[in-house]
Amino acid sequence: MLYPLTFHPIFKERIWGGRNLARLFGKDLPPDKRIGESWEISDRPEAVSVIAQGSLAGKSLRWLMETRAEEVLGPASASEGRFPLLIKLLDATSTLSLQVHPPASVAARLSGEPKTEMWYVADAQPGAELFVGLKRGVTRNDFERQMAKGTVADCFHRIRVKAGDAMYLPSGRVHAIGEGLVIFEIQQNSDTTYRVFDWDRLGDNGRPRDLHITESLASINFEDFEPGLVAAEFSSGHLCQRTLVAGPLFVVEECAWRRAAQRRVQNREMLILGVLSGKLIIGHEDSRIEITPGRFSLIPASVREFVLQAETPTRFLQSKLGQG
Repeated sequence: MLYPLTFHPIFKERIWGGRNLARLFGKDLPPDKRIGESWEISDRPEAVSVIAQGSLAGKSLRWLMETRAEEVLGPASASEGRFPLLIKLLDATSTLSLQVHPPASVAARLSGEPKTEMWYVADAQPGAELFVGLKRGVTRNDFERQMAKGTVADCFHRIRVKAGDAMYLPSGRVHAIGEGLVIFEIQQNSDTTYRVFDWDRLGDNGRPRDLHITESLASINFEDFEPGLVAAEFSSGHLCQRTLVAGPLFVVEECAWRRAAQRRVQNREMLILGVLSGKLIIGHEDSRIEITPGRFSLIPASVREFVLQAETPTRFLQSKLGQG
């Protein structure tokens, strides 16, 4: 029988990364490396999550999908046999490249994978910004002309953000995370990114990183002007929530428990819980795990009942699969 699962994080060094995942979440980062990403739940060929606790400790998420996918996902279908979501933490010490992910309508032609995602801002330095969508009125010709001049950033819509803000990013939306931001990212299981512009910086090999001009232009939604942050409000009460995303690929809710509480959950679907602040205790049969900020737990669909408990005010994200 499956049970609530936790996984060992997979750390990714990035030119724009830093050490904030250790400062904020106590992550045991490798020394002297700029860690930009922590892949918390991943079923990618290049990075497969390994179960951290319980009787299945040491088994991988890939193994689960090969042997017990229906227990994990319930009636939901897997993406080409893989776990359908990828869960990350991002530490942007400097600004990421201006980029786009291909929509499903063009991804296969470009030998890529479609990628829709959402960001939740966990920590933000004063004045931190997101680059999302195009400034109103920018045309494809304008965009290409600015690309040639090296000033394409002027075409991007920019939004100042603070901790607690969230943004939905359907594939085809140009975007970048600005410096001074730590992000919770819930996304479609894909790792296809096309760089539009990389601020003329050099990679670790001393050369500019590759751009993907043809692929980017084929992927960008040139009618996507000045999108806004998620505007959903919390429900009332001490145990409140708001829906951040309700899309065909995934649904994400932010839950805010404003006092100590306990709730018994009757379950029929796969859930992923990720703690933002406080501490979440998950009880199932005779087991009990504690999820602290920056940690996640996957609740398989076959876990039909479990108990959530918070001993202090606690906020967390609850993610599940959409209806396709």
